[in-house]
Amino acid sequence: MTFGRGKHDSYKNLDRHEFEVAMTCEGCSGAVTKVLSKLGETVKFEIDLPKRLVWIESDKDVDFLMETLKKCGKEVKYNGTK
Repeated sequence: MTFGRGKHDSYKNLDRHEFEVAMTCEGCSGAVTKVLSKLGETVKFEIDLPKRLVWIESDKDVDFLMETLKKCGKEVKYNGTK
């Protein structure tokens, strides 16, 4: 699993959004990490490559997070909050 960087104390009241991303290799998860890392400290994320899941905690809305994930060139599906 991969964990993103950020000021974790500020995420206590944020929803944890789950996305399915069509990742098949480390390169794919690296692309996801790259696009999410560009958001800076406004996002905390976790990637589970075998399950093809990405969890994101952020003050950004779901549509913005979806569009950001799509920049990695993979199919993305929103599963809701977890």
